[in-house]
Amino acid sequence: MNYSHLSKLKPSHKIHLHRKVYFPWNKEIKYLWFRLLIQNLRRPSSLITSLIQPLLWLILFGSLFKNMPIGLFYGNHRYEDFLSYGIIMFSSFTGSLNAGLTLIFDREFGFLNRLLTAPIYYKESILMSYTLFVICFTMIQTFTIMLFHTNIFCYSIKTIFTFLIIILVTILAMSNISVIIAFKLPGHIEFLAFSLIMNLPILFSSTTLAPLSFMPHWLQVLSSLNPLTYGIESIRFIFSKTNWNYTENIQNLWPCLSLLEIILAFLVISAISCISITQIITNHLD
Repeated sequence: MNYSHLSKLKPSHKIHLHRKVYFPWNKEIKYLWFRLLIQNLRRPSSLITSLIQPLLWLILFGSLFKNMPIGLFYGNHRYEDFLSYGIIMFSSFTGSLNAGLTLIFDREFGFLNRLLTAPIYYKESILMSYTLFVICFTMIQTFTIMLFHTNIFCYSIKTIFTFLIIILVTILAMSNISVIIAFKLPGHIEFLAFSLIMNLPILFSSTTLAPLSFMPHWLQVLSSLNPLTYGIESIRFIFSKTNWNYTENIQNLWPCLSLLEIILAFLVISAISCISITQIITNHLD
């Protein structure tokens, strides 16, 4: 009797996935992001506070230096214009630095361990959901401030598009760094202490409130090491000039970097931080 047909009944040791995997925008990121949205809608005070604080900076400081001579700070612009660009970037910067706070609370309540052990196809979806939520949250904050500075809508599409790119890469880089810090610190008290200590030095060691030429030499050195300075001066560069290009050097910085180099630098920081976070998650699972 011929039993050759029974060889077809041998079990297959390969696992076949009968579903399409969409990366990076898949259902995992969508529902993890939606979970963070529900959390913040249940406590709207955090959203309202994050919108009011930069507006207070803009209104109070703008009123304080309202009679400042035109052209003293930056070209032929008023101090309100000079300040508004700095406040927009500073709000985005500080908002992204607080990205790790939600992750710390998830870790303290044990929800992060549940996510890491859940049957999630891409563990990177956890990181992407946090980052994407911070981007959306901070963009709402940015557009709210822009509504109080209507001159920003008088610029070209190229300028507005570049402005959004600068904001986006800054948020991406800083939020990833914040998540790394959240993984390293033991709890939310230490993270809040770190944020409170860093906020004012980052603000006053940047060009948010005054240009580099107004600072003493030692503070100019610190400001040149501050990534917030490069984001602020990039925004002021594209809004203060009618004809500009991505390869033109920004003269108010030291060292003089072009707009393209600054954007690429933020992207490199984002890539390195993403790789570091992925490694941290992998080690945590091991």
